[in-house]
Amino acid sequence: MRPLPQKLRVVGDVHGDAKAFAIAADTDRFVVQLGDLVDDGPDTPGALAIMFRLLDERRGLFLLGNHDFKLARALRGDKITGPGVERTLAELPVSMRERTLEAIFNAPAWIASRAAFFVHGGFHPGMLAQSPPQFPSSRPEPLLARALYGQTTGRVTGAGRPERLLRWVDDIPSGITLYCGHDQRSSDGRPYIRTGHDGGRAIFLDTGAGKGGHLSWMDIDLPLTE
Repeated sequence: MRPLPQKLRVVGDVHGDAKAFAIAADTDRFVVQLGDLVDDGPDTPGALAIMFRLLDERRGLFLLGNHDFKLARALRGDKITGPGVERTLAELPVSMRERTLEAIFNAPAWIASRAAFFVHGGFHPGMLAQSPPQFPSSRPEPLLARALYGQTTGRVTGAGRPERLLRWVDDIPSGITLYCGHDQRSSDGRPYIRTGHDGGRAIFLDTGAGKGGHLSWMDIDLPLTE
């Protein structure tokens, strides 16, 4: 359980869309950004700068997303390849690299409250009984992998991306609403909402920011008993 202010703005994957993130961050509410701040969009350094300001002013935080995880590994010297991270490294000023690495290392993989759960990629019931692990020195352990990548089959789709399942939504307990990003499931430009067999809900806030879509966010009020 992590104490959070009652009034929150939950922001989906930014992917370098600093212009949209600046609008989302212009609020009196506490900002919970669901991870994947970086890569793909036109201004990853700008998106990071906005997040650093929110952190410094204690007005927000971001969760660890798979793209943030990859960038931090590259910054610490791991051999990481791919057009997204290579472009981000080329764009990221040297003066921002140490702060970026520190911020990503300290980003939680999930946050649990009594009625809401926040994670980037996917849920597992074990997360309710365990605090998020520290940034790993090697491969992520299973709960962290679920938080970063969701539920995968080991196969790839025709587009060359990992095949992902949403069976984990059925494991969300009744009474809990889970807010996540990672999977761009929306078909109408609005956040995609899915209810599981046990009555819990998942709200997918990735609507394609930085990848040809737009940034989505939701204002929520946590119960006073949190």
